[in-house]
Amino acid sequence: MQIYTKILIGMGVGVVIGVTLGPKSSLLEKDVYKLDDASKATLLTDPANPDSALPMPAKLPLRLDIVDTRTETVQGKGAHAGTTYTLPSMVHVRFRFSEALSIRDTKDTLAHALGAPEVGKTVDAWLPIEHLELPDGRFTVAQRPISGFGDSVITWIKPVGKLFMKLIKMVIVPLVFASLLVGVASLGDIRKLGRLGSKTLALYLCTTAAAVTIGLLAAHLIRPGNFVSDEDKAVLTAQFQEDADTQRDKAAAAPSAVDNILAIVPENPVESLSSGNMLQIIFFAVIFGIALTLVKEDEGARGVVQFFDTVQQAMIIVIHIVMATAPFGVAALIAEVVGMSGLSVLKALVVYSLAVVAGLLVQATLVYGGLVRFLARLRWRDFMRAARPAQLIAFSTSSSSATLPITLECAEDGLGISKPVSSFVIPLGSTVNMDGTALYQGVAAIFIAQVFGMHLSVGTELGIVLTATMASIGAAGVPGAGMITLAMVLTAAGIPAVGVALILGVDRLLDMFRTMVNITGDLAVTSVMAVSEGETLHPLTASEDKADPDKGFEARLVRKPHAVAPEHELAKSSKSNEDDS
Repeated sequence: MQIYTKILIGMGVGVVIGVTLGPKSSLLEKDVYKLDDASKATLLTDPANPDSALPMPAKLPLRLDIVDTRTETVQGKGAHAGTTYTLPSMVHVRFRFSEALSIRDTKDTLAHALGAPEVGKTVDAWLPIEHLELPDGRFTVAQRPISGFGDSVITWIKPVGKLFMKLIKMVIVPLVFASLLVGVASLGDIRKLGRLGSKTLALYLCTTAAAVTIGLLAAHLIRPGNFVSDEDKAVLTAQFQEDADTQRDKAAAAPSAVDNILAIVPENPVESLSSGNMLQIIFFAVIFGIALTLVKEDEGARGVVQFFDTVQQAMIIVIHIVMATAPFGVAALIAEVVGMSGLSVLKALVVYSLAVVAGLLVQATLVYGGLVRFLARLRWRDFMRAARPAQLIAFSTSSSSATLPITLECAEDGLGISKPVSSFVIPLGSTVNMDGTALYQGVAAIFIAQVFGMHLSVGTELGIVLTATMASIGAAGVPGAGMITLAMVLTAAGIPAVGVALILGVDRLLDMFRTMVNITGDLAVTSVMAVSEGETLHPLTASEDKADPDKGFEARLVRKPHAVAPEHELAKSSKSNEDDS
């Protein structure tokens, strides 16, 4: 069975686990309240005394087991004046006085309020439940319990997904630096590098602008904002308000365009490599590669290039080893995303999600399909077959950076693109090409404006295209980075940034789709650049993949390791061969 088939099976297993055994599964009893920050909720020692609130430490997650629930009836208002709602008002909960709580309780105020319990003992408290009044006079609650068993399941399998992500990210910096340096040095002519770089950036900007425009059109045609009920809007806003505020603060603290440009140049390249700053790594690798082309060969430049070429090949082998664990890591990642999102959030935002996916599908088939068919002169089916490994990993990890090693191999082995072109265009694309993110921001901006009843002028929407295009360049290729740039786009367009809270519930799921589109765009543009440099592309067929042990994942995974001879043994063997001749 091919590794790609195993990854697809892993995705399916992850979805089943998330839906049936996740914290928000409708099949499991909801017996736990989960707090991301204990200090944000009010916990009482006496349900009848509001002044008995516990001094909970900040930024500490807390799990509350439900012991009993008190309810009260609330009379509707307005059009629902005759309707009675039975809602929870006070929940008797139990939690463990953990070592973490004890350490954060520096003045023993929490321990004193709880009666000085021993570390590890369970204590009781009361959690007041806030009632939300909807505009039409109905009432609902924002705080919803989850399944304790489901939460434990996700907690158990989460490290598997984290380990898989760490293993992939482990090789990103050495691989990007080595491949880009070798690629630039292999170009030889600096003028060719400048020509390739300008064409690449221009095409990336064009595809990003097209993506935002498609997103705006999709939102206007489908009008997803009209499908969100007042209850869903109130619940989503209350549940994700804190996260929305965090994203808004990050957007406010984001550097200006000039600062972003200046930040590309590293003051300390070693620090850039250690911190994984991709733009700075790319800049330094390009400069280093150019310098090597200007150094005389007798000064060892060729040896340096050969060394980093060996590093690149070694990192690719590491990726192949890591890919053997991909089905398990993918299953864990998908289970976590589906389980933590829950079907209730998906149902509330299903039309919005469909609008985003529809826009991404148009971007992939029309924009990228046109580039591949008419400029790269490839059949779309052959291109998609070659891009499949990178798309699967991009979908699973929601990270362009984590997918980078796989994308490079798809370009070089799957599409037949030369190493100098792929090593330059793809690392650059993983940082500056965020078409899926830009399209998503266009849909989200119109969706939030529709929810708040705002009418946007043509000038404002053109501003969204420009802002989203520029904001997507340099957006971190990691899960969730698009939310920060979205807050910037909303602020620039005059749309309430609090609207981010409405879509945070499905952001991680949609991030998977838009990252897959980003990767597809990287490969499409790289194919066009290769053809523009005079290359003729020959996509790898399934039979060639199976026959050639040096290409494709399957063959490399089954190759047997062999020992590398020590240097003195190599020298002895070389001398023996000379004597024989």
